[in-house]
Order: sequence, then structure tokens, then C-alpha cells
Amino acid sequence: MATAVLNATVAGLSSTDTYFTVLEEVSKYNVQLSYAEKLWAAWYLWMQNDTLATGLMSFFMHEIVYFGRSIPWMVIDALPMFNKYKLQKGKRPTWKEQFECAGLVLLSHCTVELPQIWLFHPIATYFGLDYGVPFPPLWKMAFQICIFFVMEDAWHYWFHRALHYGPLYKAIHKIHHTYSAPFGLAAEYASPIEVMLLGIGTVGSPILWVSFTKDLHLVTMYIWIVLRLFQAIDAHSGYDFPFSLRHFLPFWAGADHHDVHHERFIGNYASSFRWWDYCLDTEAGEVAAKARREKKLAAIKAKKAQ
Repeated sequence: MATAVLNATVAGLSSTDTYFTVLEEVSKYNVQLSYAEKLWAAWYLWMQNDTLATGLMSFFMHEIVYFGRSIPWMVIDALPMFNKYKLQKGKRPTWKEQFECAGLVLLSHCTVELPQIWLFHPIATYFGLDYGVPFPPLWKMAFQICIFFVMEDAWHYWFHRALHYGPLYKAIHKIHHTYSAPFGLAAEYASPIEVMLLGIGTVGSPILWVSFTKDLHLVTMYIWIVLRLFQAIDAHSGYDFPFSLRHFLPFWAGADHHDVHHERFIGNYASSFRWWDYCLDTEAGEVAAKARREKKLAAIKAKKAQ
């Protein structure tokens, strides 16, 4: 934690103080901090165990965001008025499928991801992660998060593509393709090995960044993970609305990109962007197939004309 905050606050605290008592003390001696920064500093001071404080905050943040973001898609699936935006018409998950999926995902979070979450703090701080106050400026957080999106997308493309190799697909990736018409809750419906492999791109990218730059704050990491969860859940939603991000950013993948991947079990391997699939000719769908046919016909005609 930041020395300026600790030195002015710790002396007046005891182990029996409540969180709100600590918050009051932090607010009294650190008026220059924003309210969010005061809440953050008080949490670490109250916990008195930084690894535990980060672990608890990380786990509950992940669960609240993952299931909280999935609930609106469950509601949308239940309302016929949204059928016209459904990518695979008539293929809506049943309540039974969604609750079974949620149960397996929650089990995975508690058994596979939880140990990794506890290890995150000591590993990340070893490489230089900051978790004190004040927070970094918004421009810096936005810049770093954009870099993480690009890094994770590259990792995801190559490892996801590798998981579609015969033996790896059967042993690891097949479970994620249980649902050919995906839905939000199914974003992390995967084998433990896949969860760890593809999760490295999400968590490993920031750690790689901070290991070289020594410039990354935990709050930036949290915002990045929240946005990445939103991206993954929305990509599995099965819906494409007129206001979906891909209509404003043509290189953004979106639900229509990943939905085709689940429907056809091949192609469209990237997570956030379209450029890897475009450049390496792994795009899936009717438009991509038509473009390939036209390209082949043009090549044949050019060869005959020689």
C-alpha cells in the first residue's frame, strides 16, 4: 500500500475495528483521495493480509460480473420480442440447459479458477504489480487495456486454433462445443485444461506487460478482466443487435463472428478482433466461403488466360 496512506492511518487502528471504522480513519487523514480510492485503501488496511484481500476481491468480482452479465441474456432468451435478433433462429436454450451449464461453470470457478486466483497476488506483485493508492490516470488505464485486448486476442487465436486439432479437440475442447447455438452462461463452459490454457491469455498478458514495464495497477487489471468477461459472454450470447459494437468497429468480432464458429465447429478462432482470421484465411460462414470460391475461380481463369 502507499506509504503516505499507511503512515497516517495505521497507528490509530486496532484488529477489532470494523471496515467502516477503518474507512472513516482513511477518509479523515487522506482527504486528497477519491471515494473509490478510500474504499480500496480501507479494504486492504482492514484485511491486514494483502494476498487474502486481493483473493477475496478477485473471486467475488469474477462471480458477480460473470453471472450478473449472463442474467440479462437469460431474460432476453425468454422474451419472444427479441427473436428477430437471434443469430440461429429457433435455437434457444432451455432453462434446464442453462441451469446445468451454470452449475458446471460455478464448480469450475470454485475448483479450477479459485487456486489460480489465490496465487495471482504473490506472482503479480513479484513482477511489479501495484495495488496501492492513488489509482493511475484514466488515459493510462485505457491505453494498457487496449494493449491487453490485442495481446489476449493473439494468444486466444493460436491456442484456440490448436485446440481444434483432432486429438486436442476430442480430449480438451469438445466440451465447450456442447452447445452448437451458444448462450451467455456457456462462455466459460469448458474443460479445466482449456480454462487454464485460454485463461493464461487474460491473466498472463498483463503480467507479461508489468514484468517488462513495471507499470501496472491492480485496478487496471480488474477493469480489463471485467471488460474481457463482458466480451466473452456477449460473444456467446447468440444475438446481434443493431447497436452491437461490431456495427461501429468493423474489426470487432462480436457475437455473429463466434456464433458461426459454434454452429460450424471450425474457423473464426479469435476472441475480440477479426484480423487474425481475415489475414490467415480462417474466417467461417457463407460470406467467407463465397469469397474463397470467387478467389479460386479468379485464379483458375487467370491460369487459363496465360
